[in-house]
Amino acid sequence: MGGVEPSIFSLIINGEMPCHKVYEDEHVFSFLDVNPFSPGHTLVVPKEAAKTLDALSEESAQAIGRVLPRVSRAVLEVSGASEFNILQNNGPNAFQSVFHVHFHIIPKFQDGRGLAWPFKSNPIDHEDGARMAAAMRDLLS
Repeated sequence: MGGVEPSIFSLIINGEMPCHKVYEDEHVFSFLDVNPFSPGHTLVVPKEAAKTLDALSEESAQAIGRVLPRVSRAVLEVSGASEFNILQNNGPNAFQSVFHVHFHIIPKFQDGRGLAWPFKSNPIDHEDGARMAAAMRDLLS
């Protein structure tokens, strides 16, 4: 690994740390979170050791995209929840604490268990929004 310490998720994927495995294929590993927000809180992790989503390969991103709905359905069925959040953080200022791409599937229950949403949004500045959207379209074309 070129002197870089493997993340706890790499250790779990490699079988060097225990977990409650939910799913595994060639590109993706999924397991229960050890500090869950609610029962059934599950992590979906690419086996590729990219730190943030923007650094993830197309192949791993496609694999995650295929697996997230399947694992989400299993989480809902087993937990008994009918609603859930998908959470994915990139960088320390975005509350990422393990620097290996990962998606949280967090069941939400009517009694309040699950992810709380204390954030406040502000109305968009349409002039600034038009400018930003045009710049993004240019980068994506």
